[in-house]
Amino acid sequence: MTFRLAIRALTSRPVRSAVLAGGFGFGIAVMAALLGVGEVILDQARSPALSGGGDVVATGATGMLGSARLITSSVLSSRPLVGRAAAFSPSLKGRLYLVRPEGILPLEARGGIPSLERAIADPETAGIRAWVDAPADASWSSPDPGDVLRAMDRFHPIPVGSPRAASWAEWLYFNGRSRDAKLYLTFLFGPKNDRGNRVAGVRLQLDRHGEMTNYTDTAEVPEDALLASAPDVQIGRCRVRLEGLRYRITLALSGLEGELTLDAEPGRSLAPVAIHGAEGWVSGYVVPVLSGRLGGTLRIGEDVLTLDGGAGYHDHNWGFWEGVSWQWGQVAGEGISIVYGRVRPPADVADPARVPGFLAVLGPDGPVGFSADVSIGETDDPTLARPRRIVVQARGEAIELRMELDVEGAVRTRWIGGPVDLFQLRGPYRVEGRVAGRSVSFTAAGSAETFR
Repeated sequence: MTFRLAIRALTSRPVRSAVLAGGFGFGIAVMAALLGVGEVILDQARSPALSGGGDVVATGATGMLGSARLITSSVLSSRPLVGRAAAFSPSLKGRLYLVRPEGILPLEARGGIPSLERAIADPETAGIRAWVDAPADASWSSPDPGDVLRAMDRFHPIPVGSPRAASWAEWLYFNGRSRDAKLYLTFLFGPKNDRGNRVAGVRLQLDRHGEMTNYTDTAEVPEDALLASAPDVQIGRCRVRLEGLRYRITLALSGLEGELTLDAEPGRSLAPVAIHGAEGWVSGYVVPVLSGRLGGTLRIGEDVLTLDGGAGYHDHNWGFWEGVSWQWGQVAGEGISIVYGRVRPPADVADPARVPGFLAVLGPDGPVGFSADVSIGETDDPTLARPRRIVVQARGEAIELRMELDVEGAVRTRWIGGPVDLFQLRGPYRVEGRVAGRSVSFTAAGSAETFR
């Protein structure tokens, strides 16, 4: 009945019906054309040629890459890409304003390294002989791995005017293991005190034959000096010095003295990443040494503990820590290094449920795979009131991994960010799965952190 009525309505006024049909057809045609033009414009906007030549344009998830020098010096120079990435060039776009008597004219500008731009056949620089590299451009065209490492490990000023300034902290963290011991070392710099200095503390947790001993010291450090020299830092008589690719750590604590070294390898680092929330809240993380060679000796009374031939790890955290917790872990075996984690911010700055976890894998030649589809499950030991087992599962384009940690030891610390306890865990990981097309199966000692 409805169909018959519609037919009669259309045939009763044929001219009106024809105009209506033509209008609908014309509207659909215009929409299809606009969609086609929009797709072409989008493809052109992404075209490497419009960015200065080359075959591939690499950008961050939110635009500018914050660690481009690390990528050019490590990732693109790693063995799998040598020969395939024949040349690469960083560039930065920005807006300039030309101030003239008749008004202000906004301009889009792009800067780059002339020699690297020519290497990727950039047509704009090819014919202008006056465009040559400045002395400072050498840090991009021939980056020194030690300089890149130092830039990654720099410190950050406390944001001015933040209501959370009292919970700011930034620290260098090292862990390592040798045949006779395991160690966990933190150089932490907190908020400013009444004198405008940063309160600071160093803590060494030393595990020998299953017995944990803590060694600590405290001091205060002027913020200007800290920002100018870090990661070269000093707390009391303890200090960290970065010499090329080697971290040299001097310890002079009550009951313990010694010197440690940790050697970094180019390409075995995770670039800095920061999570931002409301009211300027930020939490940052970088891993300058995912897996490195540990050495040195510690003197404990009459005992001399040798760490030569051991393995070590170093990361660096900064941000506001009131109401913040996290899960984190690290292990290395079969030629790969794995780090995973998840940060849970306060609910009033960001939705904790929407902050994904991550898992990254590095091999001998650089990054192997990354996943943001990560689950971290924990089972508690009711008698010891601490985690007993942690299961991590990660899926990604080049990753399908399952990791199980059986907790053998734990250190419990009341956390500075609130009425919660930080657990630093250790034990063997069982790692199974596939990474970059090859099977992975090993058991190795590793570390983890979580809160209760």
